[in-house]
Amino acid sequence: MNRKDINEIKSQYTLQDCGILKLCGCYVDGEKNKVTKIASTFLNLPEGEQHKYFDIFKKTLSGTPGKNLLDMRFNTDAYRQDGARTRLFALRDSELKDEGILDEFYDRVITSYDYPGNYLILLINQVYDVPGKTTDGIEMEDASNEVYSYILCSICHVSLSKPGLGYNEEINEFHDLRQFHIVDSPDTGFLFPAFNDRSQDDDGVLYYTKDADNFQNSFLSYVLDCNVPMPAADQKETFQNLVTETLGDTCDYVTVKNIHDNLNEMIEEGKGAPEPVTLDKVSARELLEKSGVREEKLADFEEHFERAAGDEGKLLASNLAATRKFEVKTPDVVVKVNPDKTDLIKTMIIGDKQCIVIEIDEHLEVNGISVNPETGEVIE
Repeated sequence: MNRKDINEIKSQYTLQDCGILKLCGCYVDGEKNKVTKIASTFLNLPEGEQHKYFDIFKKTLSGTPGKNLLDMRFNTDAYRQDGARTRLFALRDSELKDEGILDEFYDRVITSYDYPGNYLILLINQVYDVPGKTTDGIEMEDASNEVYSYILCSICHVSLSKPGLGYNEEINEFHDLRQFHIVDSPDTGFLFPAFNDRSQDDDGVLYYTKDADNFQNSFLSYVLDCNVPMPAADQKETFQNLVTETLGDTCDYVTVKNIHDNLNEMIEEGKGAPEPVTLDKVSARELLEKSGVREEKLADFEEHFERAAGDEGKLLASNLAATRKFEVKTPDVVVKVNPDKTDLIKTMIIGDKQCIVIEIDEHLEVNGISVNPETGEVIE
């Protein structure tokens, strides 16, 4: 799902457009016991509570596509009669009214979700009457292409509020505050079926993770039966290893800087596009070639890429480049530079030693004190 598809679903979480039929949930304690279950007709809830739930649902569809929000496809076994995809369809088609199907889902989540504390499993079933659009993108409210029925699952940690003093307005006094269990923003979640190109995609799931570097692998395997994607930090490490392996002893400052600059240029050019910028084995090779890596060094690059990321593997460009900083590090010195000013740093041989040289403009500051960049004198 691209950003446009995701935002179209998120836009339905308002009092005016809400099509949520049912809200269900299960509160689980740190010992994996079901403390209580909830089941409500969503529109019968108090308006204030509806808004709180809307915030949770929107958060489950927030983040960076390809990083916090990942398109996933089912494994072959998921299509079996007792497979994950079949179970999810049964859950959706029951409109969350079958207690047996709900309990089976809760049990699978509790078995596979890795968290030592209390948490809340939330489920909604929404029906969205997808409006048609003209060829120039104008929405036609009275023309519907299809009815999209889906389930959204949000798993939220539940924490105890901090103790403290609070003001009691009725008696105008301060007293101990009663502690409450507070539902946090979602940690993990998914949308099923996926909504691609403004239409239901029965073979896809949109998975949400708050921590892009720590996926719930057991949950993905046992509840969704999808291939576990490579986390953001692993993608960055994989790319760095590929660069190091490819360049070998020719890995120098200028080439690495060029790769960084070209990656950031790709990301900048891709802003506003429906799909995030990714690198496959071909585009990654082209990036290195453009950055000055010699042809002979790239002879086996695509083979190395396949071993590291898979034949059809893709790496998200924003996971590979630090768009807000450029860092040069030695054992004793760390230099951080504005990514737009990387040309201010050069390497130079001084006294038979390789040195990092930083160009100084009209302003120089040392430990917060302005000094003259030519004489080194303190500027009053």
